[in-house]
Amino acid sequence: MEGINLNQIGVSFKGSGSYVPNQILTNQEISKKVETSDEWIKSRTGISQRRISGLSENVSEMGYKAALGAIEMARWDIETIDLIILATSTPNDLFGSAPEIQSKLGAINAVAFDLTAACSGFLFATITATQFLKAGSYKRAVVIGSDQLSSYIDWNDRRSCILFGDGAGAIAIEVTNELDNLIGFSMRTDGQRGSFLNLPSQNNQDLIIDDINFSSGGFSSIKMNGQEVYKFAVREVPLIIENLFKKTNFNSENINWLLLHQANQRILDSVGDRLNVSSEKILSNLSNYGNTSAATIPLMLDEAIRNKKIKENDIIATSGFGAGLSWGAALIRWG
Repeated sequence: MEGINLNQIGVSFKGSGSYVPNQILTNQEISKKVETSDEWIKSRTGISQRRISGLSENVSEMGYKAALGAIEMARWDIETIDLIILATSTPNDLFGSAPEIQSKLGAINAVAFDLTAACSGFLFATITATQFLKAGSYKRAVVIGSDQLSSYIDWNDRRSCILFGDGAGAIAIEVTNELDNLIGFSMRTDGQRGSFLNLPSQNNQDLIIDDINFSSGGFSSIKMNGQEVYKFAVREVPLIIENLFKKTNFNSENINWLLLHQANQRILDSVGDRLNVSSEKILSNLSNYGNTSAATIPLMLDEAIRNKKIKENDIIATSGFGAGLSWGAALIRWG
């Protein structure tokens, strides 16, 4: 770790990238499939359209393109990357899709692995990567959130098919012996409420030979209790952010931006109200992409950075929440 003081090691956020498929599915088009309307969907969710992966696209391809954008912004030599973490719940290879991204990038010196925590995945993966870096194990990491939820939606269920879309986002992080830009974080899990949002295996039973049973592989569509997930989010997300503020001696007036998992505009507005964060500080692109699970936070982050909304040294309070049930928060300084 040449040039780094391990007693003062911190992290710096150097780049962002994102990718969304070209196929756009609007509310009007969904209303041809199920009984709903553009007004009904927008009034309840804030979503107008979502992106759907084409037949040649998958989590690895989307994640690769997002990662490349982050690396190019950071101006890194790809062979200097030590760690790649892919946050996804919909890998195109159940044994792990991160190694394919590593190969596509040509990041020959990087260890790569998947992390599964659904809509909290990107936040959990970012915190995980920073701990590797701050421990002195690695110098540079790429964290990716990529999900292809369209493959696991029941397109005849109007309660869930209106919510989800596909996409990917990524950030580049490196160690520094200057100011630590990860100011603080917190993570939580409550498995007792896990049935409120899950993607269960199908467990189709069959026989190998007489008296030897097995369950063949495969998954059902996404199962969600929308009312319970909403109540969970509007209660737990403000609490975990408020507690993080107390731990770090920050408050809502000290932050430039509130960046939440893009699940439902009513959740974003409610959390902002609870925290006394003005609507101008709440980042949202939910209308254009819907809920892309692990991709929502980095997708919104990259958009705001490239639009020059988020500037160097801006303070961002961010929170991911969803299946597990899992949720977390982090306070970061961009740059």
